[in-house]
Amino acid sequence: MTLPGFTKMIDLAAEKLGGKAMACSDDFFAGMENLLKPGRGIFIPDKYTERGKWMDGWESRRKRGPGHDWCVIRLAAPGKIYGVDIDTNHFLGNHPPFTSLEAANIGDARADDFENIEWKEILTKSPLQPGSQNLYDIGDHAIYTHLRLNIYPDGGVARLKVYGEVMKDWSKVPAGEEVDLAAAVNGGKAIACNDMFFSHMDNLIMPGKGLNMGDGWETKRSRTPGNKDWVIVRLAHEGTIRKILIDTAHFKGNFPDSCMLEGCRIAADSAIDTINDKIDWTIILPQVNLEADHEHYFEKEIASSDPFTHVRLTIFPDGGISRMRLYGKPV
Repeated sequence: MTLPGFTKMIDLAAEKLGGKAMACSDDFFAGMENLLKPGRGIFIPDKYTERGKWMDGWESRRKRGPGHDWCVIRLAAPGKIYGVDIDTNHFLGNHPPFTSLEAANIGDARADDFENIEWKEILTKSPLQPGSQNLYDIGDHAIYTHLRLNIYPDGGVARLKVYGEVMKDWSKVPAGEEVDLAAAVNGGKAIACNDMFFSHMDNLIMPGKGLNMGDGWETKRSRTPGNKDWVIVRLAHEGTIRKILIDTAHFKGNFPDSCMLEGCRIAADSAIDTINDKIDWTIILPQVNLEADHEHYFEKEIASSDPFTHVRLTIFPDGGISRMRLYGKPV
């Protein structure tokens, strides 16, 4: 199955990023919070609860009257939505035949009166296939903060992924305040790397501490002398970097020996993976040694105060990094 291009964008609803299922009409069989968990959901044949079959998703009871079920999602950050995946994995005789999606931008206002929010339909009533990734393009690119997933009339959905672009309001950041310019929740994006065999490059800029060794960016073991692995991150906003955190949490026998950080200023990043070595990279952090399972902070070592739009983290010769934080000032 060839996935559409929007699936390479960030999942604005992901629990890992900060998305949250706020309320639903019914989740008798399986909790609404499962919708935003990673992966596609699993199936355990002989697992039951006191309410029935255990399912890894959101599942409502069988509706015997009029109406339909719904679930309200708060996105991790305000953003533009380009596509959704309404995944019914493992829901076969109990999936909803149809779905629709509504959105709203309620800013900083409280969102506990869901029935009275002014919702706008961004996906008209559409069919859902059982046990499948149901992928839909979204043509409405307004900025939204909340979604309402509707299912008709009832049933189960394993996961909801909302692919798009974080749209942080930088005018609300006080002048001179330092922010994490690489953070995904601010709009940073890992856009290319040479290897992510064990775990995905997106983990590098996720919120919070890494949960385990799988919650980071890890490359395979290299047998090539002088090898180096790299990942390129588009910063959330062009800025100057004042403090760097490289966290090797949970990486003990497989942390990199050393790392280096470089930056550049370019207008677009669509082909940066193919022109990587042709870019005039500026050293921000010269090559430094790393330790196992350790938070490494660098300030005095920073070699450039230039503003950058993209950074390249290089590790020598291979291994895993849990998190990278780049604290600086937007320009």
